[in-house]
Amino acid sequence: MIKITPSSGEAAAPTGPLVVALAYDGLCTFEFAIAAEIFGLPRPEMGVGWYRFSACAIEPGRLRAHGGLTVEVDGGPELIGEADLVVVPGWKGADVPVPAPLTEALRAAHARGARLASICSGAFVLAATGLLDGKRAATHWRYADALRSAYPAIEVDASVLYVEENRLLTSAGSAAGIDLMLHVIRGEFGAEAANSVARRLVVQPHRSGGQAQFVDRPVPPRPRSRLGPLLDDVRRDPQRRWSVADMARAAAMSERSFLRRFIEATGMSPGEWVTIVRLGEAKRLLEATDLSMDEVARRAGFGSVGAMRHHFARSAGVAPREYRRRFRHAVATT
Repeated sequence: MIKITPSSGEAAAPTGPLVVALAYDGLCTFEFAIAAEIFGLPRPEMGVGWYRFSACAIEPGRLRAHGGLTVEVDGGPELIGEADLVVVPGWKGADVPVPAPLTEALRAAHARGARLASICSGAFVLAATGLLDGKRAATHWRYADALRSAYPAIEVDASVLYVEENRLLTSAGSAAGIDLMLHVIRGEFGAEAANSVARRLVVQPHRSGGQAQFVDRPVPPRPRSRLGPLLDDVRRDPQRRWSVADMARAAAMSERSFLRRFIEATGMSPGEWVTIVRLGEAKRLLEATDLSMDEVARRAGFGSVGAMRHHFARSAGVAPREYRRRFRHAVATT
């Protein structure tokens, strides 16, 4: 059983905007934890103007949470009336009614100027208030059709990570809640503050694009086979010419045997594997150095900026220069 209480004993308690995260029976633990981690963790480096955080139980007594947890929350619904930002961390289900007292409290909070944010299925709670009617909203792609069907006046966009309209913020699947909360920080405290929080979370400081946007494809682990030393060589020297013939020769196999064993060991073709290695090296160089695009392409093994740009577009959905713009500063200041 977890008891959620305000933190105490801090040298300088924050005095900034009050963020209130709702808690309910059947609480989505991960979604709630996103709000608690981002807004409730002490961050003295941000100064006293940083966020204050409270949990708000919309039901009395102990509340069940995903993962076999039971939580007790000190704060009650009255906190919604004090909040600058109310976070709805998921909901019990797409077909579970939202209590009228909760929708009324959320409408009142919005009317006085508070922002309302939902993570994943929490969009159904905001939808129940009627405030999303005529507006765009995001939710997890699994719930998009259900949300459209239940609330046809809402323009449901399942292709984006988050949407903000008129102080109403909705996000896609669970982890997109991190993107949305970093967006909130970026808007109120600037990019440096958002980057700082992202570094502590060990996440990308900004992911633009949709739910299917790029996530770094990890290179498969080194297989315990005759291929292992070869793959180590490719990682060490990605700019070398690595054709199938060259790799088969280095592995002392026929091309046919090499292709069969390579796919069995890695789950992909040699060309796909080498491209992932080269993309990883290019990203590292873009993040950690000021090398020219031509030099990054050469060292990563792409040969030309055009070839590197082509593979970035297919894998990451952004150009190498844009990738550097987004991530160079965040890494450099870690």
